[in-house]
Amino acid sequence: MRLQTYLYFDGTCREAFTFYAQATGGRIGAMMSYGDAPAEVGGGAAMADKILHAALHLDGATLMGSDMAGAPPPRGFAVTLTPETAAEAERVFAALAENGTVTMPIGPTFWTERFGMLTDRFGVPWMVNMDGPPPPA
Repeated sequence: MRLQTYLYFDGTCREAFTFYAQATGGRIGAMMSYGDAPAEVGGGAAMADKILHAALHLDGATLMGSDMAGAPPPRGFAVTLTPETAAEAERVFAALAENGTVTMPIGPTFWTERFGMLTDRFGVPWMVNMDGPPPPA
């Protein structure tokens, strides 16, 4: 059994997942529009070019999402990345923070060498929490 996160967007899923693939180095495994689906799935002409299902694969995990008319803003969670090196943590944090809002700048903490929090330009909250011990005192 795997635990996965599914995000809803109000029309920006394609742009978000393309951005996430570039920012994280992940691979888009699925990107299906409502227009690609059988007519009974619904959505109509207004949703034809919007995303019915997207999947981004990264190191054995999958982030999924779709467009949903009137999707509420995400809240009460954060998508968390666990890079193995400080350089990777800095890189992915900077990429995701582009045109977003940094909540906690990335830096050393008492539990790890690099941790930071942000909300990306699509309104999705992220944490970058490096896997490893804190920096030496």
